[in-house]
Amino acid sequence: MRHTLPIAPQFYVTAPQPCPYLDGRMERKLFTALQGDHAQRLNDGLSKQGFRRSQNVLYRPSCADCSACLSARIRVADFQPNRTQRRVLKRNAYLRRNPTAPWATEDQYALFRRYLDARHADGGMADMDIFEFAAMIEETPIRSRVVEYGGDDGLAAVCLTDLFDDGLSMVYSFYDPDLVDNSLGSFLILDHVNIAREAGLPYVYLGYWVPGSRKMGYKANYNALEIYKNGVWQDIGAPADHDSARNPALVEPISEQVARIALPEARRV
Repeated sequence: MRHTLPIAPQFYVTAPQPCPYLDGRMERKLFTALQGDHAQRLNDGLSKQGFRRSQNVLYRPSCADCSACLSARIRVADFQPNRTQRRVLKRNAYLRRNPTAPWATEDQYALFRRYLDARHADGGMADMDIFEFAAMIEETPIRSRVVEYGGDDGLAAVCLTDLFDDGLSMVYSFYDPDLVDNSLGSFLILDHVNIAREAGLPYVYLGYWVPGSRKMGYKANYNALEIYKNGVWQDIGAPADHDSARNPALVEPISEQVARIALPEARRV
């Protein structure tokens, strides 16, 4: 008799540290290594359950007394840009899209430094040197692309993008801070919806939406948005209906969280 065995990664938990999204809270992450022959399949399977990739690690928020962070994705087939978003697309129509292999360049790093210095000078990535930047871009065991956008004046925006079996994941993006009027952050999301539509992929994954966080609130501006909540993907509905209050009673113990993770199948024996 032939049996199908699941991929069996080891899961770990980080030590608590200050939350970057909600003041006065502590964050903790559940994570596992992303490596080996089954890395792509594991990434595809766990990303559908609220996990996110950072280099060769998959992680998901698993805070002791808070469950505010909600994975978000756009349903490509149902998405329609609003008037403001159509203006953003028109304003940036001059930019040329250039998908490349995940390879870091000096031009990318120069733009990255300008972006951090202008927008996130006190953030956790503010001290990244060119070698750490290269590791962020290049250390990927799965199908990834660097999508560059440029015009006659040079590189304007960059997005590190993962390819899933059901969509695109915008891992990290940065852009020219001098082009404030272009709303390049919004443009990158809108163009990734176009890329997914052209490729016949149903979703664009945006990372985490955090109700109550000004830093992450913009994701609710995109219609056809789904969030991963209580173990299922569901339409976001009214953003104000989602509570970011602490409630330890609603947070499952780590052991139960791990037990509920559906692992992809690995091989038949």
